[in-house]
Amino acid sequence: MTEAAATDSQNNQPAAAQLALQAVYIKDCSFESPQGPRLNGEWNPQIGLDLNTAVNPIDGDLREVVLTVTVSAKQGDRTVFLIEVKQAGAFVMQNLSQEDFKRAAGVICPGVLFPYARAVVSNLISQGGFPQLLLPPVNFEALYTASSDAAAAATATKN
Repeated sequence: MTEAAATDSQNNQPAAAQLALQAVYIKDCSFESPQGPRLNGEWNPQIGLDLNTAVNPIDGDLREVVLTVTVSAKQGDRTVFLIEVKQAGAFVMQNLSQEDFKRAAGVICPGVLFPYARAVVSNLISQGGFPQLLLPPVNFEALYTASSDAAAAATATKN
């Protein structure tokens, strides 16, 4: 959107940027436990956590942001469980600069969606017969900054 198009027609002022949550929903969910909860008294798994964010257009300024949370637990060389939750939200994103859009999609929206995904993961683990696991808080700002720095470094080494 150009500067001229993003102005308020009545007083010729730039239109205000807007980011508004419209809905939160589970887009996809998977729980696998190949051997079931056979703990044999010992429960000290290696927990792996992977996060990914994607943005899809819905209609006009409405965007779907999908936070994919993948949690795996291994006891030795055996996979105890594997969970993937795609927590989605519909967000109105109007008059955002390219940098503000990237920050909203990489920091703000995932920060809103993560507590929902965290609760789903915790419930699935408990309902799967395993001891409760509560994922730690995630600093999406730090992840976004690290990703941006890595992309800038990769671009600099290409040139």
